[in-house]
Amino acid sequence: METKPPPAAHGRPAGVRELTPRAVLAALGVAIVIGAAYPYVVLKLGFGPNISVVAAFFGFLALGIFSRTYNRWENNLVQTAGTAAGQIAFLSWLLAAFDMLRADPTSGFTVALTPLQTFLWLATAGILGVLLAVPLRKHYIEEEKLTFADGVAAGETLVLLDSSGGQARRSAGAMVAAMVSSAAVMLATARHWVEELISIGAAWIPVKTGVGFSFSLLSIGSGMIIGLRICASMLIGLLISWVLAPGLLIDAGVIPADAKKVDVLLWVMWPATGMLVMAGLCSLFLKWRSLVATFRSLSGDAVNSQDFPLRWVIAGALVFSVLLIAIQKYFLGTPVWHSVLAILFSIPLMLVAIRVLGETNWGPISTMTNVMQGIFGAVAPGDLKASMVSSGITGSVAAESEGLMQDYKTGHMIGSTPRLLTWMQLMAVPVGALVLAFMYPMLVEAYGLGGDNGLSSPISQRWVGFAKILTQGFSALHPSALWGIGIGAFLGIVLTLLEQRREWRSFLPSPTGIGIGMLVPAGAVATMFLGAVLDWAWKRRSPRGHASYAVPLASGLIAGEAIIAVVLSILYSLKWMTP
Repeated sequence: METKPPPAAHGRPAGVRELTPRAVLAALGVAIVIGAAYPYVVLKLGFGPNISVVAAFFGFLALGIFSRTYNRWENNLVQTAGTAAGQIAFLSWLLAAFDMLRADPTSGFTVALTPLQTFLWLATAGILGVLLAVPLRKHYIEEEKLTFADGVAAGETLVLLDSSGGQARRSAGAMVAAMVSSAAVMLATARHWVEELISIGAAWIPVKTGVGFSFSLLSIGSGMIIGLRICASMLIGLLISWVLAPGLLIDAGVIPADAKKVDVLLWVMWPATGMLVMAGLCSLFLKWRSLVATFRSLSGDAVNSQDFPLRWVIAGALVFSVLLIAIQKYFLGTPVWHSVLAILFSIPLMLVAIRVLGETNWGPISTMTNVMQGIFGAVAPGDLKASMVSSGITGSVAAESEGLMQDYKTGHMIGSTPRLLTWMQLMAVPVGALVLAFMYPMLVEAYGLGGDNGLSSPISQRWVGFAKILTQGFSALHPSALWGIGIGAFLGIVLTLLEQRREWRSFLPSPTGIGIGMLVPAGAVATMFLGAVLDWAWKRRSPRGHASYAVPLASGLIAGEAIIAVVLSILYSLKWMTP
């Protein structure tokens, strides 16, 4: 039997191939699975937990079908494809926002995308995002050495799964067992065989916010992967938004006494957005010298021979920019100058998004789209379609650029070829967009959109609320919202500055975590925090067992519920089963 080559400490051994037919087939298969499953996760939780580690384990299982002699470098191509498909599938919240706004008869918004239009729009914008991010690899990965914690986790997972002996099989077994458990719980809950196991009443809170625990193993797994610091910061955001804010806002007359969750959300989004945006901009400003140096070095001679050629980046970016402008003009009726302006503004917002992800392990994609909404609120006041469509470009560009940079981090760890990782992303983006275009309508039909019982997608609700306000003008805002933006921005800057002291970082809340926690459903945050605490306790009690089983177990908990949700939605759509 052929044996695997010994692992290399700093690169790929000579003679070991990365790009193989089995790797490409497995990569496309995993991209399809994740592209189908991830929208449910995003629309339910209101954010997208790390999918790279999950993709690595799926790659381990998929490659095992073809051979027992595959290597970590082949599997890295698979997880890269899965990450790319997941990033484009994350934009399901964007499609949900379109539907929510169109369902409101007072909005006057009439854009309705067909599956073909959705595919062309998101695939083109996503590919553009990949190309724009390629030249930044050297700066963010090699020079600044940003953390990109999820990329590191994916790299460590690839090494673990490529290890000799039975540990890889036992880790995979743990993942499969977790998948089955999570799927069983999801199935029981979806079919109403059991009611929610834990529910903490919040009658003492003036607004029925649903503070409590959601019985979801997916949320437990997400908390295990995200970690205690970020989850604790999100818990702080939960307490601000869903415990303190409702009573204060009612007492101040900002919201009515019978306010619903969406009324609270549409106010707390302002301090949360201020904190997220200013924390990202502050981080970028603190490193401006190295960023300028990177752009000065962007010449053909400066790019490593293993990188994607810069002339291809320039040519491809121009081609796909023109194609995106044409698609928006033909399908959406967007003026050419709107599209050009949106593409240009998306570049600095992409830089902020990548830095925030690299430093805090959270990609502020929806926040960057809110910034773009604000820009077009000033450039094209009252034009709701301009605000929505143009910010969609920013979302697509930011999503894929973040995914690519994270994959570059993983590849840098194990010695993958950056050029091949780029090609795999470019192949997987259209796959993810195509799956999303057909999967999203089935999910909405199966589970419903908005409200407390369906796929709530709080990101979409916040986006829609922001768009409506921009249409009416900032004068429509309650003065307290402007104070909220200012306070949030101030705290974002202060916490970011304090984080620069490494010895303080572990004890400081993350401004990104707080901001996200203010926007995500409270039940999901509380359950994720529980998962993070359990993971922390496990690591302290049994470091070796934690290192071997924590990541695969958490990945299985995420994947199981997401996959069964996809299966059920397909069965509902085919009328083989009723919700």
